Amino acid sequence: MQRKGANVSLKSVDDLFSTQEERDTTEHVQEIPLSELHPFKNHPFKVLDDEAMQKTVESIKEYGVLTPAIARPRPEGGYELISGHRRHHASELAGKETMPVIVRNMDDDAATILMVDSNLQREEILPSERAKAYKMKLEAIKHQGERSDLTSAQVGQKLKWAIDQVADEADTSKTQVQRYIRLTNLTPELQDMVDDKKISFNPAVELSYLKPEEQDMFLEAMETAQVAPSLSQAQRMKKLSQQGQLTMEAMEDMLSEDKKAPLDRVVFDQNQIRKYFPKSYTTRQMQEKIIQLLEQWQRKQQRDMER
Repeated sequence: MQRKGANVSLKSVDDLFSTQEERDTTEHVQEIPLSELHPFKNHPFKVLDDEAMQKTVESIKEYGVLTPAIARPRPEGGYELISGHRRHHASELAGKETMPVIVRNMDDDAATILMVDSNLQREEILPSERAKAYKMKLEAIKHQGERSDLTSAQVGQKLKWAIDQVADEADTSKTQVQRYIRLTNLTPELQDMVDDKKISFNPAVELSYLKPEEQDMFLEAMETAQVAPSLSQAQRMKKLSQQGQLTMEAMEDMLSEDKKAPLDRVVFDQNQIRKYFPKSYTTRQMQEKIIQLLEQWQRKQQRDMER
C-alpha cells in the first residue's frame, strides 16, 4: 500500500492504488451486509430520494447491483464506503441485505481522491457538492506531497501544482476551481440557496468574502427584500465588508434598488395571456404580437376619428 505522505503524481483513478496485475491477484468482489457499510467521513455529495434514485431502486430490484461499490476496512469494524453511497441507499430501499463490494486498504488521502473522482463523473452535481469535493481533493493532494524540509517558495509551488491537478482532472480552469472552493466559506443556509438557484453562482462567490455574522445579516435583508442580489450588489457588499462599513441598512438599501424603478409600467402575468397564443410561442413572440395588435388598434382608432 502507498505510504501515507508520499509525493506521487496521480494520472488516473487506477494509479491511486496499485497496478492492474496487483489488483487482479489481490482484489475480488465480496457480498457485504448493508449494515456493515458506513458513509465516507464528511461525504460532500447528497444522497437524495429523487426520481433518479427511484429508477436505481427499480433497477436493483430487477437486476441487482451491477457495479460493485468500493470500501475500505474501518479500525472500529465494518467498512467505510468510498464509492457507491447511492447504490447502498437504493439497495436498502429495494429491500436487499447485502451488496457487492471491492475492499481496498487505502490511506485517507488516496481514499478521498477516489471518492471525489468517482462522484464528479455524475451529470447532476450541486454547486455546494462540487465546492466541498474540490476542497477535499485539493487538501488530499497537498497532504500527499507535504515534507517538513520544504521552503515557503516550494510550499507555494506545491499549492499551485495541486490546484492545477484538480483543475486538469476536472476538465475546468484553475480559476473556476478556486471560485467553487470559495463557496465553502458561505454559511450552510446560503449554500442551500445557491443549490436551490435562489442566489446565482457569481454573486455567491462575492458574498463568500463576507464574515459569517454579515452573511447572517444578508440573509435577513434578502428575506425582507424578497429579491436576490445582483453581481454588482454583491461586489459592493464585499467592498464595504473589507472596509468595515457593511451594515444591515446598507444591504437593505442595495437590495431594494430594483424596486425603485419607475411605477408607470404595465405588467402582465404570463398565465393571464398565455391562453391567447399558440403553445409554441415564446415570451418574445407574444410580446411582439401584442405590440403588433396594439399598433393595428391604434391605426383603426385614428381612421375612426377621421370619419
